[in-house]
Amino acid sequence: MPQDPNNLIWIDLEMTGLDTQRDEIIEIATVVTDAALNVIAEGPVLAIHTADAVLAKMDDWNRRQHAASGLAERVRHSEIDLREAEQRTLAFLAQHVPEGASPMCGNSICQDRRFLARLMPRLERYFHYRNLDVSTIKELARRWAPEVAAGFGKTASHLALDDVRESIRELQYYRACLFKF
Repeated sequence: MPQDPNNLIWIDLEMTGLDTQRDEIIEIATVVTDAALNVIAEGPVLAIHTADAVLAKMDDWNRRQHAASGLAERVRHSEIDLREAEQRTLAFLAQHVPEGASPMCGNSICQDRRFLARLMPRLERYFHYRNLDVSTIKELARRWAPEVAAGFGKTASHLALDDVRESIRELQYYRACLFKF
């Protein structure tokens, strides 16, 4: 399928914590949709090798979450480093969206962008400078249309591909409820 500048790139990262200057990316997933939020392609889902010493520094929440999901074990056994994960993700995106065309799409995406700027700068630069942050719409709905906000339940598996898919479904939900064109 040729590149389309109207396609949207959805991304989610799992990290060892929320400190953008200290913590590490341990998983990345991307999905490309068309402008109507139909999935065109799912990119590689990559667990990024991380040393046990780094994983040991995770706080209790992250340690429990990533152990329960199996991500911590996948990360320990992965042979993929940050550079390879970045290159494989860029190769996938280049098949579907021209560089600089798509905003970064997802939930609380500013946090992901900060991690990418530090650890995967080529990937961060592939996106347009704008963000399509579903959490902004969620916050507005919570304040202006609480019945709509209450109508979408998240599973929050904290696995990158699951979270990307959920972000797309969430925006589809808000589009149907709030943006009736």
